[in-house]
Amino acid sequence: MAVDALKQGVFLPPRPLRNAHLQSILGSVPPRSWMIRRRAAALLSCAQPLLLDCGDGVRLQAFYSPLPQGRRAADSRRLAVLLHGWEGSAESPYVLSAAALLYSQGFPLVRFNLRDHGATQALNRELFHSCRLPEVVGAVRALSQQFPAARLCLGGFSLGGNFLLRVAADNGAPDTLAGVVAVSPVLDPEATLQALERGLPVYRRYFVRRWSRSLRGKQRAWPDEHDFDALLRTRDLRRMTAELVRRCTDFKSLQAYLSGYGITGDRLQNLRVPARLLLADDDPIIPAADLPRVAPHERLSIVRARHGGHCGFIDAWGGPSYADRYMLEQFEQFEQFEQFEQFEQVDAVRTAAAGAARNGRARC
Repeated sequence: MAVDALKQGVFLPPRPLRNAHLQSILGSVPPRSWMIRRRAAALLSCAQPLLLDCGDGVRLQAFYSPLPQGRRAADSRRLAVLLHGWEGSAESPYVLSAAALLYSQGFPLVRFNLRDHGATQALNRELFHSCRLPEVVGAVRALSQQFPAARLCLGGFSLGGNFLLRVAADNGAPDTLAGVVAVSPVLDPEATLQALERGLPVYRRYFVRRWSRSLRGKQRAWPDEHDFDALLRTRDLRRMTAELVRRCTDFKSLQAYLSGYGITGDRLQNLRVPARLLLADDDPIIPAADLPRVAPHERLSIVRARHGGHCGFIDAWGGPSYADRYMLEQFEQFEQFEQFEQFEQVDAVRTAAAGAARNGRARC
């Protein structure tokens, strides 16, 4: 595992943008959010809705943006797949910002929603939780079947990055994965919960508000199945999570549930493709101090920045972020890595064949 500190000049935002909280919030509010949607206008205008069959009756919503007709044949070999964070959606500004850059550089792409995100509460009866990895693996497999000629470049943010890293280490992931880039992924869920509890109230209030709205939507969609009225009055993240774990999962405790989707320790030891992780030291939600607890792996590379906040990495008011550019660069390197591996395999076959031929001549 390589751990690189971003040095001065590589990612050093202008002084007004070095505040961690500004980095974390700026992308989600006007005028930057307006500028992002303007940059994403082309991919949004051609987006085609998909309903992914994830197995076991689970369906997830996605949006496919094909390239213009003249460029499709040349770029059908690759597909960018982007996944948002908790209580975000396929329309989140940080997703659209990365998508706009990737699309402009020749990547057809899919943005998909986790269960109960993006106003999709009516699609599935059971409630979302962060250990529902099989359905996310199923979504990626469904995309590999729908686009069989494409190598899938996975890009996730926050909880979405956590999910896609776990997908890349899962035995059920399709063989067409090219690699994964995770921006500000959840490392240790308990540490993240504590950071939300002890940090600025603005983050805690934001997630409580967004999660409460989502739970109300779930109750409206399935009134005979769910009743969250009493729960919603608590307005406390830990108590809300513990109660929903008790009512809606098979986990015996909150700690067992939180441990179930952490990626520290050897959770990523089965990585089958290159994985890249970008995290800022000043992230107010994901403590970078947990990075050393992620077990080393030859396919895992970590970039640790001094600044960047949570899913921020903004160094220009309206343009692509450093995280967007980093994701594009890594996706393009995944293709080069695959070509190199294919060359090595061909070279190994030729070497073995030449050796066998020499041995044959020697026996004669």
